[in-house]
Parts: sequence; structure tokens; C-alpha cells
Amino acid sequence: MHRLNNKRILVGITGGIAAYKSAEMVRHLIKAGAEVHVIMTSAACEFITPLTMQALSGNIVHTSMLDPKAEAGMGHIELAKWADAVLIAPASADFIARMAAGMGDDLLATMCLVTQAPIYLGPAMNQGMWMDAATQHNCEVLRSRGVTLFGPDKGFQACGDVGPGRMLDPLTLVEMLAEQFSTGALAGRNVVITAGPTQEAIDPVRYISNHSSGKMGFALAKAAAEAGASVRLISGPVHLPTPDRVERIDVTSARDMHAAAMQQTSDSDIFISCAAVADFRPETVAEIKIKKDPDSPNEGMTVSLVRNPDIVASVAAKEDRPFVVGFAAETGNVIEYAKDKRKRKNLDLIVANDVSDTSIGFNSDDNAVTLIGADIEEPLPKCSKRQLAGQLIEMIAQFYSQSQEQQSQAETTQHTEESA
Repeated sequence: MHRLNNKRILVGITGGIAAYKSAEMVRHLIKAGAEVHVIMTSAACEFITPLTMQALSGNIVHTSMLDPKAEAGMGHIELAKWADAVLIAPASADFIARMAAGMGDDLLATMCLVTQAPIYLGPAMNQGMWMDAATQHNCEVLRSRGVTLFGPDKGFQACGDVGPGRMLDPLTLVEMLAEQFSTGALAGRNVVITAGPTQEAIDPVRYISNHSSGKMGFALAKAAAEAGASVRLISGPVHLPTPDRVERIDVTSARDMHAAAMQQTSDSDIFISCAAVADFRPETVAEIKIKKDPDSPNEGMTVSLVRNPDIVASVAAKEDRPFVVGFAAETGNVIEYAKDKRKRKNLDLIVANDVSDTSIGFNSDDNAVTLIGADIEEPLPKCSKRQLAGQLIEMIAQFYSQSQEQQSQAETTQHTEESA
């Protein structure tokens, strides 16, 4: 159930006696840590009141596309974009038919046309309606479009019939929904991630930087948030939108990023250093733009460089350090250099990345890496950075959990020895 932590669930309720079960379903969603908005059809309002659902969800209930108060709070288009998932339960035979036909004749049907979030239906109807050829055809149409059906269940029905068509138990529906999300392995954890390049000023208009796009770091931030973590993203200058539910801290130089990282990791559980930080900066920065000497057209310019602070090593050296993951962007001897970097900087894990391959290097949408630890060397094949980020976050969460268990065991052993 922790997989639903921080998830945004749009609950749809259609007309049917099973609508009373939706109240318990929403209660379970809230208890699991989800944020819930509810849409009710006019028929649903005949079985259970919007006020009940508002009290349980903590949000105004949406019943009409033409409600100016609801639109002022969260417009129906924004509501469709807001959701991580749409769960419609009970889903009546009538609604399933209208949805299969692509109709947009009420707010809930319109949401299904607009949203890009996955849609899950909990059918609830008389057993004869469920087994009717038209209903079965409509369900197959929706399945072909990527809609998932949870149930229905079999058993005694309110009309007196016995057979398939009952809405699943509310808790079962919530558990099935939770299974659709990532493991929630970082639920309740604080994660700090650095991303993008840094810019080291030469004068007011020139700087030293690199080709990092920030895509990998931003993908990791999104994946960590989806895994239930509270995420702070320290980003160098990039042109990327902030991932949903991620706190972004913009910086420019390596020293700016170092200061932000030291501050933000004071209460973090995991630190992932994904930024491509400039190792050096100009020793001095000109106050005005440096001009070419017109009398010496062939004259060059010498820039004296000094070393920047090592961000990941500084965090790893903190007394109350988080679990530290570094990145090694190399163009040759990738694995060897990464292993050496991990040991020298006292990192828990390091991700080795061959940036000489232009198909997976800077600015690419794809990547292929090797995750390296004290007892692991795990290649992760080429895939999209979004997919790769999900894999890395799951593995990082696993190793973090193992390190916490080892630390706890060591503290228990020490306490026992001191008490002996």
C-alpha cells in the first residue's frame, strides 16, 4: 500500500448501489498516503452525497463541467492533467458503454477523453447486464485502448440475483491499484539529487561549462518522487521543466552547487550526485568583458584555473552522512576509473557512464550505465533515461535498505559489547 504514498488519484463514481462502497475506498486511499479528488456523475449523487466524499477526500467534489466554483478551484482540464491514475468504481454498464463510444456528455466521461493517466475500472452491475454481449464487447474495446478492469466479483447482488457483476471489495481495489505503481521503495525518505552542468565565469559574458543536458538527473528526481520520496533537485543551468512533486533549487557555479548540497543534505537519507560539475574555475573573474587587442590580432589569452570544491566527496565526508551515490562520466577505461573514484571519495555506489558514445552521452535521450558498489558490478543495458532512472532508483533503494540493516546490526552488537 505504501506504493500509493504521494500519488494523485482521481476517483470516479457512477450510479449504482455499490456507490456506498466508494466511501470506504477513498478512506483506504487516503490512509495509504494518496491525494484524492472525486468526480461523481449525477446518478451517483442519488446514492451517496458529494458532502460525504468531500469529507473523506478533503477536497471539493466535482460533479459538473459547468460548475464555476469547481472550475475556480481546479478546472476540469487541469484535473485531468493532475492525476497519476483514474480509478472509476463503481463503473456502471451505462458508463462503460458511453466510455467505449468515446462520449463526453458529462464531467467524468470528459476526463477519460482528456487524461493521459492510466484508467482503471471497477465494474458493478446486475449479472445479466455484465454477461450481456454488448457489455462484454464494450469491455473488450476499452481493454484494447489500454483501460484496465479490476473485477467484477461474483456473489449475491442487491437485486437478489447471484453471479458475476459485484464491485470488488474496496480494500482489494486499492491494493490492486497500488500494484500498478512502482514499489514505493523510498516512501518517507528524503532524497537530494544534483543535475546538469555548472558554469564558471570568465567575465560577465563568458564562462566554462560542458555539454550536460541534465536529463539523467531530472529523470532520477522524477523516479525517486514516484517511488515515494521527498525530493530536492539541485540543478545547474538547464532548459528542463521541474518534475512533478520535486522541489527545485537552481544554482550556477560549482561553488553554488557545493553550498546548496551541503545545506540540503543535512537532513537527507540519500544523496545522488548526477551533475556534471566543472572541476576547475578561473582564478579571477574579469569585472568587464575582456576585449581583444586590435593592435595584436594574433595575441592569445591565458586563463589561470583553480580547483573547485569536490561536492560528492564533501557530502560523503560529513559526520552524519547520507547514503551517497556518485556518477562517473568517462571517455575511456570507464569501469576502472569509476571503481577508483568510488574508493577515493568513499561513496556507497557509483554509476559508470561512457560519454564518448554519442548515442548515450550528453544530450541524448538514452543511456547505458554500470552500477558499481563494494560487491556489485551490474551493467544496465541501453534504454531511455526515464526507464533507466526507474531501474537505478529501485536498485539504490535496495542497497540503501541493506546498509541501514547492517548499520542497525552493528549498533546492536556494539551496545551488547558495551553492556557486557
